[in-house]
Amino acid sequence: MGIYATTVRDIQGVEHPFSQWQGKVLLVVNVASRCGFTPQYTGLEALYKKYQDRGFAVLGFPCNQFGSQEPGDEAQIAQFCSLTYDVTFPLFAKVEVNGSNAHPLWEQLKQAKPGLLGTTGIKWNFTKFLIDRNGAVVQRFAPTDKPTDIDAAVAALL
Repeated sequence: MGIYATTVRDIQGVEHPFSQWQGKVLLVVNVASRCGFTPQYTGLEALYKKYQDRGFAVLGFPCNQFGSQEPGDEAQIAQFCSLTYDVTFPLFAKVEVNGSNAHPLWEQLKQAKPGLLGTTGIKWNFTKFLIDRNGAVVQRFAPTDKPTDIDAAVAALL
């Protein structure tokens, strides 16, 4: 079952089987509220709104492992994303994406699509993984890759 075998906790604290997104094209992103890449929330939301009716979802996972750029709790993160960027795509509880406490989903994503020179570690906030409808991780995007740069890859999977 691969990535669908894990569970994730949403930003309100409710556990969900990751399999609830089976059959959808997904863009899984580690996000942060105080990062130079934070304005990408606008583009991520635009992608989500553009393609959600065609079976696409952006899934945002706040992470505080890079420069302590996500220091708030889940309620603060949800409020920031809603008020500042009008985010409507699903957000999840804070996770670790590297190290011994990395969330199992992120371990699977990193193993499926290593970074440059085969490194598996996430280098910074707003690393993005594109997953097809069958749960295969088809592409890994760097934090510097803007959502507009990813649009064609998303469209190709829909």
